[in-house]
Amino acid sequence: MTIVPAEDEVVVTHEDIDRARDRAKVRAARMSHSLRARAWLLWLLIGPGILVMLGENDGPSMLSYAATGAKFGIGFFLPFVALTFAMALVVQEMTVRLGAATHRGHAELIFERFGPFWGWFSMIDLGIGNFLTLITEFIAVRAGLGFFGVPPWAAILVALGVLYSALLSHRYWTWERVTLAAAAFNLIFIPVALMTHPHWGAVGHAFVTWKPLPHLNQDTVLIVLSNIGATVTPWMLFFQQSATVDKGLTTKDIHFGRIDTLVGALLAAAAALGTIVATAPLASHAMNAASFQAAQFAQALEPLIGRYGAAAFALGMVEAGIVASITISTSSAYAFGEVARKPHSLNLPVNQGKSFYAVLGLCAAAAAGIVLIPGLPLVFVVLVVNVVAVLAMPPALVFLYLLVNDKQIMGDVKSPRLANVVAGAVVVVLTAAGVLYGLSVVTPQALAWLGAR
Repeated sequence: MTIVPAEDEVVVTHEDIDRARDRAKVRAARMSHSLRARAWLLWLLIGPGILVMLGENDGPSMLSYAATGAKFGIGFFLPFVALTFAMALVVQEMTVRLGAATHRGHAELIFERFGPFWGWFSMIDLGIGNFLTLITEFIAVRAGLGFFGVPPWAAILVALGVLYSALLSHRYWTWERVTLAAAAFNLIFIPVALMTHPHWGAVGHAFVTWKPLPHLNQDTVLIVLSNIGATVTPWMLFFQQSATVDKGLTTKDIHFGRIDTLVGALLAAAAALGTIVATAPLASHAMNAASFQAAQFAQALEPLIGRYGAAAFALGMVEAGIVASITISTSSAYAFGEVARKPHSLNLPVNQGKSFYAVLGLCAAAAAGIVLIPGLPLVFVVLVVNVVAVLAMPPALVFLYLLVNDKQIMGDVKSPRLANVVAGAVVVVLTAAGVLYGLSVVTPQALAWLGAR
C-alpha cells in the first residue's frame, strides 16, 4: 500500500537527515568554548572556500600561468596574479554571506528575485561556460598524463573514473573531504618552483616595482585576460553559494566561511605564483609558449629541474584538471536543479537525484569526448576559454551585487558600503578588461596606440 502524504504534512528526506546530522555536530562543537572545540568547529565548517579556490587553480588556469611564465617571466605578472586573487576573495566572500543568509543557491535566487527569464539565462550562460571549461580540464589531464606516455583515451578514462568515484558516498561532507584531499596536491607547484632555484631578489623586486606590461598587443591582452579568467569565473559564484547551502552554513557561520575562503585564496595564490616562477626560466631560453601542446611544458622543464621535478609538474596538471572537473560539473548540476526545481544535493542517493547526477555525468562525458578530437589546438583552446570566462563575469557580478544588497533577503548581513565600493571596482576592472580585448580584436591599431602611450 502506498501512503500519500497530506498537503500540509512535512516530508523528511534523506537529504534532510544527513544535513541535520552535520548540524548536530556543529551545535555540539559550539557548546564548548575551549580552543580545541573552536578548532574542531572550524574543521567542520571549512571546505567550500578552500575547494572553490583550489578548484579554480584548474587545468586551464595552471596552463595559463605556465604559458605566462614561459613567455613573459615574472616582472609584471607576479603582482598582477596576486591582485586577481584579491579580487576573487572579495567576490567569493559575498557568495558566503548570500548562501548563509538565504539557504538558496545562486541560480535559484536569480530565478526567484528576477524571474524565470533571467533564471534560465543565468543557468544557460553558466552551462555553456562550464562546458567549455570542462573541455580544458580534460586537456590538462591529457597533458599531464601524456608526460608519462599514457595515451589520450586512457588519460580521459582515468579522469572520468575519478570523477564518478567521488560521487559514490552520496554525502556532501564525505565528497567535500575527499575532493579537498585531492585539491591539496595543487600545492605541488610550490616545490617545483623551488627546484628552479629562483632569484628571490628578482621576485621581491617584481612585487615592489611592478613593471609595466611588455608590448601591449593582442597576444599580451590574451594572456592578461587569461590570467584574470584563471582566477575569477562565474562557476565559482554558483558553486560556493550552492556548496555553502549544501553544507548547511547559517549566518552564525559567516566568520568561518570568510576564514575558509581566505585560506583557500592564499593557498591557491601560492600555487599559481609558484607555477609562474617555475616556468619563468623558459622565457630566458627563448621558448615559444604558443607552441607548447600536451606534455611539453613538463618536457621543457626537465633539463632545468630533472625528471622528478618535471614529473611533479605533470602530476600537478593532472590534479588540477581532475579536481576542477569534479567541482565544475557539480556547479552545473546545482544550477540546473535550482532553476528546474529538481532535487539537487550531493546528499541525495542516485534514485532521488537522477537529474542532478545525470547533468553532472553527461556534461563531463561529453567534454571528455571532445578532447579526443585529433589536431585540437590545446593551449590555444585553454587561453580562449579563460577569456570567455572573463567576458561572462560582469553580468554574473551584477546579479551578485544586486542580491547581496537586497535587504529583504539579506537582513543584517547586507553588504556594507566599503564592500560595495570594492565590488564595484572589481566589476569595472573586469569590464575594462573585456573592452580592452574587444579593441585588440576589432581595432588592433587602437591597441597599439594605447601601448605607445
